[in-house]
Order: sequence, then C-alpha cells, then structure tokens
Amino acid sequence: MIETQQLQDRIEAFIKAETAQSPQQAAPADFWRALSRAVMEQLTECWEKTSLLYKSGRQAHYFSAEFLEGRSLLNNLINLGLYEVAAKAVRAFGHELAELEEQENDPGLGNGGLGRLAACFLDSSATGNLPVTGYGILYRYGLFRQEIENGFQKEYPDAWMEQPYPFVVRRNGQAVRVHYQDMDVIAVPYDMPITGYKTDNINTLRLWKAEPAEEFDFNLFNSQRFDDAVIQRNRVNDICRVLYPNDSSYDGKVLRVRQQYFFVSASLQTIVANYTRLHGLDFSRFAAANAIQLNDTHPVIAIPELMRILVDQQKMDWSAAWQITQAVFSYTNHTIMSEALEKWDVGIFQFLFPRLLQIIERIDSQFRQDVRRRGLNEDQVNHLSPLGDGKIRMAWLAVYGSHAVNGVAAMHTDILKKDTMNGFYTLWPNKFSNKTNGVTPRRWLKVCNPGLAGLLTELSGKDDWIRDLDALESLKPYGHDQQVLERLLAIKQANKQSLARYIGQTEQIAIDPHSIFDVQIKRLHEYKRQLLNALVILDDYFNIREDPDRAIVPVTYLFGAKAAPGYFRAKAIIKFINEVARLVNQDPVASPYMKVVFMHNYNVSRAERIFPAADISEQISTVGMEASGTGNMKFMMNGALTLGTCDGANVEIAEAAGYENNFIFGCRVEDFSKTIGDYNPRWQYEHIPGLRRCIDALVDGTLDDQGTGMFLDLYNGLLNGSSWQPADPYYVLGDFDEYRTNRHNSQYAYLERLAWAGKCWNNITSSGRFSSDRTIRDYAAEIWRIEGTPIG
Repeated sequence: MIETQQLQDRIEAFIKAETAQSPQQAAPADFWRALSRAVMEQLTECWEKTSLLYKSGRQAHYFSAEFLEGRSLLNNLINLGLYEVAAKAVRAFGHELAELEEQENDPGLGNGGLGRLAACFLDSSATGNLPVTGYGILYRYGLFRQEIENGFQKEYPDAWMEQPYPFVVRRNGQAVRVHYQDMDVIAVPYDMPITGYKTDNINTLRLWKAEPAEEFDFNLFNSQRFDDAVIQRNRVNDICRVLYPNDSSYDGKVLRVRQQYFFVSASLQTIVANYTRLHGLDFSRFAAANAIQLNDTHPVIAIPELMRILVDQQKMDWSAAWQITQAVFSYTNHTIMSEALEKWDVGIFQFLFPRLLQIIERIDSQFRQDVRRRGLNEDQVNHLSPLGDGKIRMAWLAVYGSHAVNGVAAMHTDILKKDTMNGFYTLWPNKFSNKTNGVTPRRWLKVCNPGLAGLLTELSGKDDWIRDLDALESLKPYGHDQQVLERLLAIKQANKQSLARYIGQTEQIAIDPHSIFDVQIKRLHEYKRQLLNALVILDDYFNIREDPDRAIVPVTYLFGAKAAPGYFRAKAIIKFINEVARLVNQDPVASPYMKVVFMHNYNVSRAERIFPAADISEQISTVGMEASGTGNMKFMMNGALTLGTCDGANVEIAEAAGYENNFIFGCRVEDFSKTIGDYNPRWQYEHIPGLRRCIDALVDGTLDDQGTGMFLDLYNGLLNGSSWQPADPYYVLGDFDEYRTNRHNSQYAYLERLAWAGKCWNNITSSGRFSSDRTIRDYAAEIWRIEGTPIG
C-alpha cells in the first residue's frame, strides 16, 4: 500500500501536470482531482488483472439504464484502505479530506431506487470477487438539477461533467458502431472502476457515450449553413444527453427507444467480440460463458438484438439461436404499475430498425404457436403475446425471452405470480423466483455513518460485519444495555446536528436537532403518497394552531423528491408540500412544535447525510404498488423506525426486526382489491374528523398555487375522479385516519428515549438480510451460476 509521503508526491505531480502551478496556488477542486488521479493510479494494476481474469471464465453482465453510483472518492479510499493515508497527505498541503470530498459532483447516471440498487449490486459483486460487469449510458446531464422556485419544481441541466471526471476512463480502441435505419452512431466506452471492500478485485461499470460517425458536414459549413452542418451531430448527442427524456410526445418516445437500443447493442457487440476472441465462431458455448441480467424493461430490446447478431451475423439456425438467447437472459421486474411495463408503438421500431421488428414478429409468432399447443385459448394467447394492439410489450417479451424472472420482494413476487404475470407463471412456474432487494453496508453504513459503524465494530471486536451483515445478530443482546443505548442516542443526536447545520446552509431553514426527524425521501409518484404525508402534517398544523397542548413532541418533517418533468400531478404535490411548509414554518404558534423542509435536488450525497440522522422512515406507498423499496432498508440499517404500509419490503423489515419495533398500518395486499372496490372517498371526506378541512384547503384560499390549477386538479383527483380514473385511486383518504393514528403513536413512543433506542437497535442488528451481499449471492448461485474469482 502507498505511504503518506508517496501519495503527497503523486498529488503534487498531478497538480503540476494538470494545472501548471504549484500546490500553494492550487484550488481545493484541483486537489480533489489530483487525489482522485492518484487513487486511479493505485488501482490500475489490479483493475487490469481483474478484467483479464474475468474474461477467461463465465461471467455475468448487468444491463441497466441507471447506475446511481454517488461520489467515488471517499468510497474508493475506504474500500482500498487508503482513507487515513489520504487524510494525512492532503493535510500536509493545508486541506482536510472532508473539504475535498465536497468538490466532487454526484455523477448524473441515475435517478431513484432502480439506479441505486444497480450500484449496490456492483459494489457487492466486487466485494464478493464475482465476475460481474455493469453496462449503461454516460449521460451528459443526468436526469436534471432540481431547484424550488416559489414552491414549484424547476428543472435545469445537471452539468456534472463540465470538468473531466477522473473516475471514468475512455477506451477509444473498443468503440463500436451502432446502426439505425436513419443513421449510424459510434459508441465509445468509458469505464468506471468498482472497488470492493478488502479485496484486490476491481470490477467495471462500462458506460457508453454516443458520438457521430461523421463530425459534421464540411461542405454545408463552408457554405455558411452552420446550423445545418451540425444537425446530425446534435441528433447523436441527444442519445446521451439526459436520462429518461420526456416521452409525452412521439419524438420523445423515439428518443427513448433509440437510447435503449444504443447501449444494449454496443454492450452485446462487446460481449460477442470478447467471446469470439476466446472461442472463435463456435457459439454453442456462448450461454455457458455469459449470463445477462435485464434490470427492468429498459434493456429488453437486447433479446431481439442478440437474435439478430446470432442469426444475421453469425449465420446460426433460428431455433439454436433462440435456445442460446433464452439461456443467456434473465429479467428482473421492478413494478406492477402498468405505465412502467413499457409498451412501444410498432411504428417506432419500423422507423428505427425494421429488421429488429421482423425478428420480434417472428418471436411473437413462435410464442403464439407454442402456447396454443399448451392449450391456451385465443383471448389468453392475445393477452400474453409480445405483440398486441399495435404495441411491442417489453415486459412480456422479457418473460418469454428469458430463462429466469424475478421479483424484488416476497410480496411483489407473489403479486407477479398470482396476478400481473399469472398467465406466464402458469405456463412456466420454474422461471419465477424472488430476490429481495438489498443495499450495500459499505456506502450506507460504514461510509455515511462512521459513528455507528465504529460502535458496531467496537462491540463486535472486529469489522467482519462490513462484509457479513448477518454478524450483527450477535449484538442483539446489547439492546438491553443502557450504556450502549445511550451511546446510540448520542451518535444519532450528533448526526442530527450535522444535518441541521447542512439544511441551514442549503435550504436557509433553522430546524431543531432535538426534534423528531420524520423523513420521506424518494421519487415523487402518486402511489408513494407524499400527498398523504403532507395532508396529515396539515391536519396537525390546524390542531396545534388551535391548541398548542395537542403537540406531542417537536417534529421536523423532511422531504426530498424529484418529479418527472412531464408529470403534472407529481409537480403539483411538490408545490402543495412547499405551500404547507410556508404555512407551518411562518406560523408563530405552530412553528415551535413543527417544521417542514423540502430539500431540493435530492441525490446520493444528500441521502448520505439524511439516512444516519433520521428517526422515522416514511414508507407509506399504496399497498401492493411498491415492489420493494431500498430506502426503507437504508433507514433500518441506520436505526430509523419504519412508519409504513404492508407493502414491498416493509413487511419483511417488520418480520425481521419485530412489528413491535416499527409502526405498520393499513390493510394487507390480499384484502386490498375488495377494499378499493367498495371505496368511496367522499365518505372519508364527510366523516373522518379533520379531513374535510385539509382537503378544502386546496381550494378555499388557505394555500396558493398561483393560478396554475394544480390544487384544483389534486382536489378533483381525490374526490371526483375523471372519465379515465376513479376518485382517489391510491387510497389517500382511505388510509388518512389510520396513518394519522400510527404517526401519533410513533411520536408518543419517541418520548420513552431508552425504549426507543432499543427499537432502533433491534432494527440495526436485524438488517443483515437486507444487505445487497445476500441478494447478489442469491443471483450468483441461482440465476447467473457464477462463483467468486479472486485475482490474488
């Protein structure tokens, strides 16, 4: 391992080489970049060895539209055992490592749980020495940078790569050509090293950047038609410009599909080229050498693309190619929401790649013949076929074209089997399995909560729990040790004070670090029910304003969420939350007992501050609609108690840590269809105490949407519905009263400080099953059939 003086010398050399100035004149950003370069230099040899070793055996490839990696420097320093050395080295130049860490932008490579899960999986694969490579897109601007202006979400480019990012390496020699009917594109790979904890293995995340096959039309430029000369270049750049371009228009949908095909085709070309270098043109062993995991429906176009490569380029027989394709692919479903089970117009495929459409049509014909032989009637055949109603049903194509299909929580998988994909499950029950999500304890405990991590290591006598989170079970008895519980409370309090300072700096709001931190941070969607949370906050505000003695304990309600730019109602909910915050925070009677904060531009680095400081984890999605969740696991691991519905992984969390140590409410998924079938939100509006006043606040002038019609839309959506949607389809008013009761119960429980700490300790020490290390071991053994391959 490099010594402190050696690292100082390398930092100084990189500063001089890149800035042409001495360290004394360099800015903190220059030191961050130099230290990052030095870290990359240290891992290069092991990275190269790992890559060569993996290529020689069976390996897994993880295709995902998102990889929400978070900042790289600190994570790599800790994984490589260089943290103390780096801290001393930069201190010699008059800097603190924490100061330099803040110079790094969050890579704009993902948005929510899907991307963060993919990042956790890569971390666990590297830590377990598993031959797994990730493949995605090098987005220029990510999703977007969110600002809150007058309570409204405003989107701006997330310019995270204005300066070269030292943790990605361009591989010019491995670029490939991606063909569309209307143009060709060069896909250039940028590789990011994925370090594991206490291992020499370094895995790879390969991110593709689109570049034009021809830079620009020189003749047009010379004729002073400057804009026309670069039209093609701009169309190519659009492919990688943003994550999830708005697809409310036909052109947006075309760009989405173009984007998906781009990274999938480039990745498959690379995998096939690596295989032929080792095995020649005999593809009979291709499935024995490669497993490809499709993370949701975005990369499912890989199935017909591999068929095209095998049939058209390698001249394979169709049936042999199909057998290989099914054996290679496996598919993870992340949602039962119909709008997220992607369906694309046939015309888009006809425009972009007519040959791929022909292949999909043949797959569809084959499927229909296959299931008719199995006895399905025409209605069943039409319902399950990959093609139908002029659409390509990507989820159905994924199920048919894969040998394995998994859900991401026990409840979610049961819903897939019994409802969403029941027809497929009846045909091929052995395809389906559950792989409950997990999160990496390195980033989400060791890195972001060093105080708690230190306590766990001290009580364990070693830090083996960082690689084997189940080891925390042995610490459960300390849940009755008053001294340990008081130390746990002190660690939590320090984290809360740190977050309070950060919020004061970034949001210009002073919050009480001794209040309960009640937190809901996740993508903004109606089914996640941030609206329900805000309505109950509003109810508490009205009650406390009338009688301050009704306040149980001071509470700070924290929100963080981005709404898709074209999702009008989600953006209305953000405005509603901010209007409630304005009302509460400016009120001299209520504000001493409650504050509401919407943290703008929620991302991984903000999450790393929030999870360690949270007391209550809000997981209140409509029952049956949240596949799993991973934020709930990060909260649990850091000692927050779950206030949630019987949905996703909430049930598994409560089962692991004890229902008595969390606050679970609402009906169970098996009862919900009858409940919602008989549901009329008008009854709740008329009869639940306090509810009418909260709903009416949307339209009676209490809250101001500045004439946008947003709040009237929310009001009508809750009470009146529309021609295309019933009133309150997400059961917001239906759960209002029970949610309010359980929230108040959690606040009363908080008053018993040691008992509360005991509940927190039970959650922390029961979090082992929610480590992504466990999840990845299950994928590796049961789906990918790969084993750990250490380089040392």
